[in-house]
Amino acid sequence: MDKRQLSSIFEDIAMLLEIKGENPFKTKAYINAARTLELLEGDLSDYIKEGSLEDIKGIGKAISEKILEYAQTGQIRYYDELKAAVPAGLFDMLRIPGVGPKKVKVIYEKLGIKSIGELEYACIENRLLEIEGFGKKTQDNILKGIEHIKKFKGQHLYGDVFYQAQQMKNALLESGFIIQCEITGSLRRKKEIVKDIDMVSSSANPLKLVNYFTTLPLVEEIIAKGDTKASVILKCGINMDLRIVAEHEYPYVLNHFTGSKEHNTAIRHRAKAMGIKVNEYGLFRGEELIKCSNEADIYKVLGLTYIPPELRENSGEIEAAEKDLLPLLIEAKDILGAFHIHTQYSDGADTIEEMVMEAKKLGLSYIGIADHSKSAFYARGLNVDEIKRQHEEIDEINSRQSGFKIYKGIEADILPDGSLDYEDSVLELFDFVIASVHSNFKMERDKMTQRLKNALTNPYTTMLGHPTGRILLAREEYEIDIYEVIDTAAAYGKIIEINSDPHRLDLDWRYIKYARDKGVKLSINPDAHDIYGLKNIEFGVGIARKGWLTKKDVINSLDIQQINELLI
Repeated sequence: MDKRQLSSIFEDIAMLLEIKGENPFKTKAYINAARTLELLEGDLSDYIKEGSLEDIKGIGKAISEKILEYAQTGQIRYYDELKAAVPAGLFDMLRIPGVGPKKVKVIYEKLGIKSIGELEYACIENRLLEIEGFGKKTQDNILKGIEHIKKFKGQHLYGDVFYQAQQMKNALLESGFIIQCEITGSLRRKKEIVKDIDMVSSSANPLKLVNYFTTLPLVEEIIAKGDTKASVILKCGINMDLRIVAEHEYPYVLNHFTGSKEHNTAIRHRAKAMGIKVNEYGLFRGEELIKCSNEADIYKVLGLTYIPPELRENSGEIEAAEKDLLPLLIEAKDILGAFHIHTQYSDGADTIEEMVMEAKKLGLSYIGIADHSKSAFYARGLNVDEIKRQHEEIDEINSRQSGFKIYKGIEADILPDGSLDYEDSVLELFDFVIASVHSNFKMERDKMTQRLKNALTNPYTTMLGHPTGRILLAREEYEIDIYEVIDTAAAYGKIIEINSDPHRLDLDWRYIKYARDKGVKLSINPDAHDIYGLKNIEFGVGIARKGWLTKKDVINSLDIQQINELLI
């Protein structure tokens, strides 16, 4: 049972209640329930079987009944009724940055606005200036937010779509009609932003598979349905296409729809020069089909070693494959530890002990705690006394470990002049320091570049956190010369983070190869704020693979002894 999906529904219910002006205690109950489900350990189905839902703190009788209804029917009638009672456009308006349920309620009640389009026009006419509590600045910010939504319309975070795609794939594999099945497109290439889910499968019963697919619980609406292809909209709002082919066609279709377009075009040109025609139906020499049992065979026919999906961006992978120079890419199993972990000492949800337990479950042998520094007051940044108390706790927990270690770190703010926000006498208390920008994002390009370069020259800086500052689909990267920053990291022997939070995935994979070629080591960091955030590592591994990294390029593929030599 999908806890994330249910948590999202409860968040929606809370927002809908607030728009309707319902009792705030009722709203808060659903917010708390959403948070509880998000952090709940174990499978929700087990709690249902044991009849212990109401024993979970934050889950009362009314919410327990809705969880059971969702488990039995895949929907919640109360949620559907709330959505029907509130104009759909009001809910869309909540996607505008800075516009919450209270503002939406006022805009609707005072101006009768029911959609983003109407709101945009009202802003252009300065109608929001008539509303108490709104001003020109608020109106301008709403217009900017609307422009932002229009810019990124129809795009989704890889991390948000990944789990939905996996659920659908697993459901299809359970159908009994599948021979082979795989996610394709930008998801398979692990692009950080995706538009939809594409999947191909081979089957001897395509029509039965189509019918099975279109009736799965996660499907909200059928867009198109044929004998060998179906398009649907999932309940999470993303489109999904399923193509079904015969078993002998599968390798060609899988390769073609994995893409990218640029990679496929380059492959076609290469094949044409060899007298071979390539399309989604096969490789042909004249009218003769060149039989390939898998993708590796396709590349072999073209004189290339197998090219992993993540590299198929026409960025040198074909030339490298021709010379058998593709790297052996890092894999999730190569990651032995994780840095950049937040706890209850700052803005994390869980304790150090809980983070250790979860890390062990994931097979890690060390973690690096890096709570926020004192300048991050909004995230309860640590003062010196709190640092010492945390270090004492880490020492105590470490004393009870065998084959596992906690490293003492901090995520220190980079101030506008490039200095860190602790004195040297404090910085020297840590095993490692992640230097990150959390304020003054709109500095001029030269000044921001120099700011990061100055931070990298600090002898206490171990690694640079989320180097470009981007938040995907929300905030562009700083104005910065990232190549100059990478060059500085190389010159001073500093590590650069691949922040694996799916909202960041920063350093961008397009820059990673340059960093690798400059000899810079990278660290795949989860930026975890709760135990579930540790799983962000898998997203970072995907980005590292897109950046051509091997395990030798990534510091957290080192064992404890090697990390000790690197940090201490």
